[in-house]
Amino acid sequence: MAKTNPFTFLQQVRSETAKVTWPSRRETTISTIMVFIMVAFAALFFFVADQALGYLVGLIMNVGA
Repeated sequence: MAKTNPFTFLQQVRSETAKVTWPSRRETTISTIMVFIMVAFAALFFFVADQALGYLVGLIMNVGA
C-alpha cells in the first residue's frame, strides 16, 4: 500500500473535487420538490394499502365468529 503525505493527499482531493459537476440551484430545488412529492405519494399508497389489508383481515377474522 502506497503512503501519501497529507499535503499530496489534499492536493489530490482538491483536484478530484474540481472535476465534480455540481447541480445548479434550480436543479437542486426541482429535485427536492420531486422527492417530497414522491414521499407524499408513497405515504398515501402505503396508508391506503394498510387500511385495505386491515379491513380484509378484519372481515376474514369475523367470518368464524
